Amino acid sequence: MSEYTRLFDILHYQQAAHPLKAALAEKKDGKWREYSTAECIEMINKVSKALIKLGIKKGDTIALISNNRPQWNFIDQGTQQLGAITVAIYPNITEGEYKFIFNDAEVKYCFISDADLYSKISNIKSDVPSLQEIYTFDPVDGAKNWETLLEDVREEDQKQIDEHKAQVTADDLATLIYTSGTTGNPKGVMLSHSNITSNIKASLECLPLATGKRALSFLPLCHSFERMVSYTYMAVSMNIYYAESLETIADNLKEVKPNFFTTVPRLLEKVYEKIMAKGHELTGFKKTLFFWAVDIGMQYEIGKSKGFMYDLKLGIARKLIFSKWKEALGGEIEGIVTGAAALNAKIGTLFTAAGIPIMEGYGLTETSPVLTANRLEEEDRKLGTIGIPIPGVEIKLGEDNEILAKGPNIMQGYYKRPDLTAEVIDKDGWFHTGDVGQWDGKFLKIVDRKKELFKTSGGKYVAPQQVEGKMKESPFIEQIMSIGDNRKFVSALIVPSFLNLEEWAKKNGIEYTTNEEMVKHAKVIELFQAEVDKANQEINHVEQVKEFRLLPLEWGVETGELTPTMKVKRKNILEKFSPVVEEMYQG
Repeated sequence: MSEYTRLFDILHYQQAAHPLKAALAEKKDGKWREYSTAECIEMINKVSKALIKLGIKKGDTIALISNNRPQWNFIDQGTQQLGAITVAIYPNITEGEYKFIFNDAEVKYCFISDADLYSKISNIKSDVPSLQEIYTFDPVDGAKNWETLLEDVREEDQKQIDEHKAQVTADDLATLIYTSGTTGNPKGVMLSHSNITSNIKASLECLPLATGKRALSFLPLCHSFERMVSYTYMAVSMNIYYAESLETIADNLKEVKPNFFTTVPRLLEKVYEKIMAKGHELTGFKKTLFFWAVDIGMQYEIGKSKGFMYDLKLGIARKLIFSKWKEALGGEIEGIVTGAAALNAKIGTLFTAAGIPIMEGYGLTETSPVLTANRLEEEDRKLGTIGIPIPGVEIKLGEDNEILAKGPNIMQGYYKRPDLTAEVIDKDGWFHTGDVGQWDGKFLKIVDRKKELFKTSGGKYVAPQQVEGKMKESPFIEQIMSIGDNRKFVSALIVPSFLNLEEWAKKNGIEYTTNEEMVKHAKVIELFQAEVDKANQEINHVEQVKEFRLLPLEWGVETGELTPTMKVKRKNILEKFSPVVEEMYQG
């Protein structure tokens, strides 16, 4: 096969161009189970045959809710071969959200990973008239296992699959991805085969991917970027290994020795914090050497020569200190792509100086998803920006400097919501991202979310992302949300980096038994006041944080403060911590 126009063509393209012994792999019972390209195609065909027996036809919807594993792909592509639509859903949303999505998409069958999800979906089954059956990947008491579906399929049924595939065009709907958003009900983003394949082909021109290399995958496959990039790995014949869980990533990195992976800034921040915490545990010359290397790394500038002496020092730092950082990532990492939120420029600088290139990109589920990306080549990479538009995509700044995009990757629209579609795609085909941007030469920067800009009671606009980004440069600030809409001044709710704060408390003799006690300690509040004051010096007067409160628990998806893509749900947080916020503005 010389080309792929539909997503399920990609593995056949791989089989023809460069078949792999380990196209997909998962860890089972302590060992890596690898599926060859041919095995993957065989499993996908078995899924298609089983779905035909269940009566699935073109346009039907199948829900897929699971951690990353080869079976995710088997169901995804087995569904698509019939012209049916995969509804990819996060495993960590609420029962109410599942009920809304299942009914909105009129899901007929559901494939899920484990007992917890089986319990959640079983609870809503009676409220979803279209849902006929639930199948699990793991053995679950009382549940139908997906493997029972594959038992009766026959070789001669292949002709039926070929007939179904022949009816599927590149412009047909391939998937529905529901964006949770920070307010209101989820919206079903309609992406066609050609939306996503255009993004795959453009991304291949931007990412340092190559045949035979290894990737570790741990961002959820239902996340539009991880899914698109997984198809991209397949298109270039890379081996994909799925991490067992977020807790095992450190071990999986050492086992797989990946050349490439994608991540979100939150995880890089946690890696950085652990590295720095270990540095603080060192003593004597080793500690001095560690922080000397960090200082050298922080001076690094991409594409700028700092002279022979600096290069010599950086070479020593890389050999003695940074080489250990690379080993912790498996030792063979060639590039990391991050997106979904702004990356702390200090972390990007330090990792890049350490010989671990981090490339920040940007996009939305509605854009399949990539719009811009930093490249591996230094002249096309700039920290603090989201890169350059990818091939085939046009970007311009509209009213209020909103980022507008046009290209073959722009979604078909929101499912059953032409009204909402018309709000974001104008009559000339430009998609309105809702993000405020500015150009830095050929590089694009995000200033803030258009809807998140707020105006103080004094009539001054504040861009919260910029304020929060500056505050998060403090090693003690893990999460932050600035507040000030129709208020006299800007305030903030802050979740400390408890890893770094505990270390500081130990050194300073601070006694406490719980996080609640610690965040109310006078010395701790004093420390944070100094950190806020320091960041305020680099923020214009109107945007400076005048009051703050420390919170004792980290924000999460399950507790309702974050979306599944780790974006802050401002409305939820304001409601949840309303008494704390009001107290900051009293008097």
